[in-house]
Amino acid sequence: QVQLVESGGGLVQAGGSLRLSCAASRSIYSFTFMAWYRQAPGKERELVATIMRGGITNYADSVKGRFTISRDNAKNTVHLQMSSLKPEDTAVYYCNAKDYYRPDYDYWGQGTQVTVSS
Repeated sequence: QVQLVESGGGLVQAGGSLRLSCAASRSIYSFTFMAWYRQAPGKERELVATIMRGGITNYADSVKGRFTISRDNAKNTVHLQMSSLKPEDTAVYYCNAKDYYRPDYDYWGQGTQVTVSS
């Protein structure tokens, strides 16, 4: 059973920064990609950023230039560095991973709350 454990959420003022982490229970190379999603109250879950197995990254337009996804291969961890935070970034952030060896399987973390005050 694959586990993804997020950490790093919290309360921050607008313009501030936070770094989220997602620790996987097995090698991150066993995933086709890893991603961060977020879900704000009353809204659908949306994709924020992805990092592919080969290292290519992609971002939602709303976070380009402010968020950076990266990984620490040795620690099987993916990070989301968030800067210039805005109140509209307030959401529960979820880590997601798609299994490279079993494409029908994807995994989710429990979520971590990010609240940006104005």
